[in-house]
Amino acid sequence: MNKVKLYVQRDEKEEEILFEVRRMVNAGYTGRNQEAVRSHIEELKKEKIPAPDSIPTAYEVISKLLYFVDEIEVVGEKTSGEAEFVLLCSRTGVFIGVGSDHTDRELEAVSIIKSKQVCPNVMSKCVWKLSDVRKDWDEIILRSWVKDDRGDKLLYQEAPLTTILPPEDLMNFVKNKLDDKDLDGVAIFSGTVSIIPEKINFGSYFEAELHNPGTGKRLDCTYRVKVLNYLRA
Repeated sequence: MNKVKLYVQRDEKEEEILFEVRRMVNAGYTGRNQEAVRSHIEELKKEKIPAPDSIPTAYEVISKLLYFVDEIEVVGEKTSGEAEFVLLCSRTGVFIGVGSDHTDRELEAVSIIKSKQVCPNVMSKCVWKLSDVRKDWDEIILRSWVKDDRGDKLLYQEAPLTTILPPEDLMNFVKNKLDDKDLDGVAIFSGTVSIIPEKINFGSYFEAELHNPGTGKRLDCTYRVKVLNYLRA
């Protein structure tokens, strides 16, 4: 198992925990408005990205591809991040992080599930306990930023968590897909929200955030993207 050290934000202190990642699942097409999701699928078809067999959907991801770093390495020029909340399920409780399902967009047009394996999932080292923030859930904002060619930071995604399936529904969906029906040790990436610009950003900077306006608390995941190109013909 992939054992990771995390820090639970509770009140004015942080508690250290160890979480064993037994499995990792990237959920997709998880919008609460499924009509809008189907419309989005039609848009993706125009970009030659294949439609899923069903919606919502879920993809298996190699568990050791869960990273907690400020820089990742990729092999393609056309990769991009996606802001998502992350559910870390255990028998002692469920924890919430913020992360990015970084994806190779060229490979995605060929195989969605393979595009999930060639880039890592990145997430915050700090998490919340779901029971601490559940009452504020629908007011929590998911955001992301990228940088343009001049290095200026631009808002890339922004939406309340009302746009994505509630955590209980998402966990039940994934549980029913699992062969052993056991969520203990499963990390679930929630699926993302629409981007604000017209085009996907393939830049070298990505930042994702969960912001709870009721408490002012934030979770942050920021990383740079380095394209491997050090070998010469």
